[in-house]
Amino acid sequence: LSMESQKLWGGRFTGETSEVMAKFNNSIDFDQRLWKEDIEGSKAYAKALHGAGIISKEEETTILNGLEAVESQWASGTVVITPQDEDVHSANERCLKVIIGSEIGGKLHTGRSRNDQVATDMRLWLRKSIVEITCLIKRFIAASCARAEKEIHVLMPGYTHMQRAQPIRFSHWVLSHAWFLKQDVERLEDLSRRVNVCPLGSGAIAGNPFPVNRETIAADLMFEGVTQNSMAGVSDRDFVAEFLFVCSLTAVHLSKWAEDLIIYSSTEFGYVTIGDAFSTGSSLMPQKKNPDGLELIRGKTGRISGHLVGFLMVLKGLPSTYNKDFQEDKEAIFDAHDTLTALLKIATGNLETLEVHESACASGLSPEMLATDVAYYLVRKGMPFRDAHCAAGKLVALAERNNVPMHEVSIQEAKSITNIFDEDLADVWNYEHAVEQYSATGGTSKKTVEAQIQALRKWLSS
Repeated sequence: LSMESQKLWGGRFTGETSEVMAKFNNSIDFDQRLWKEDIEGSKAYAKALHGAGIISKEEETTILNGLEAVESQWASGTVVITPQDEDVHSANERCLKVIIGSEIGGKLHTGRSRNDQVATDMRLWLRKSIVEITCLIKRFIAASCARAEKEIHVLMPGYTHMQRAQPIRFSHWVLSHAWFLKQDVERLEDLSRRVNVCPLGSGAIAGNPFPVNRETIAADLMFEGVTQNSMAGVSDRDFVAEFLFVCSLTAVHLSKWAEDLIIYSSTEFGYVTIGDAFSTGSSLMPQKKNPDGLELIRGKTGRISGHLVGFLMVLKGLPSTYNKDFQEDKEAIFDAHDTLTALLKIATGNLETLEVHESACASGLSPEMLATDVAYYLVRKGMPFRDAHCAAGKLVALAERNNVPMHEVSIQEAKSITNIFDEDLADVWNYEHAVEQYSATGGTSKKTVEAQIQALRKWLSS
């Protein structure tokens, strides 16, 4: 037989495929990653063919046993890819025919297209990927709760516009990132509902001409339901774009977290030290300890976002139903999955081994960061907030003119701004008191931070 006649579509062709075209067209190098999902789908479809009376019980058993043998070959690494294996579907069918013969093996694809086959494989694979990523995010959140509990007594400057703003608890900063990651889990859980529908039995475009029970196929594969339109079923890749978006946004959240720690670990800040296990050195400068793990989290985030934008551009110009352009979805989701899982493992490791320097965090605090508290002091004495804000600003300016910290401005000088200032202004210059006043839900007081930890842990255990 010629090479063309051995292909799944070779009967219509008389000429040989160009080697350049074959290499360009083939996806086996990367979609073989779907071998397990492809076999799972084929097993369910073989059962459906028997249920529809297309194959006998004996043929069903032969096919299922053959697929088990193919699965064992993949698991043991003994599958040998041949030139006619343009994709994982071709490879699995060829291996099956070698084991059980072409007469019975050739019946498996009855009514089935690679269009509905690959769409099913992708959903099966993504379903597992979502579970793995979700578990890794939850591990990061659990580590965040542990760090927040351990460092709950540590105060540090909070920043807006990269300028010192107000005192906060280090734990409050840690948990701020955990809440973003919780939302990423919720997005994945929402996405899983749309992933978990079965397109198998949709054929190439028009549906399946044989009475296969698609609902039974879906149940066998543990899908929640079936796609309701065969054209939409084979061409829907919205779930791929959604997955890439959630991966991209999760990576962005990790990148922001990493950026903060890179800054906080610098000599100029010195708030934290990255553990040796997640740092590297310089080949020239012996003193260097570089946060390369964090920097790679930041850098590889762009890689995942690039997959999202690239695949959206693939979808943008397509006509209805299946097009070979969809082949671009696999490398995108595989790399997004691999990159994000690596990012999450590195992030969690960094967090668990981080050394926090309480004294350095405290030294970053300064009286000027309590200017807002001065305004609150005046508000509590009856002054409207806008007037209090102005008066506090004048106190800042007065301290700058006198070249002294705010808390060293005398009460007599402060009274030149407003007579409301009194000796009890001295109580404002207490950082612990400052953070404790933020006791409303979501604030940085000890009680509210402990409530955040409790809420996150309750969610993790639910």
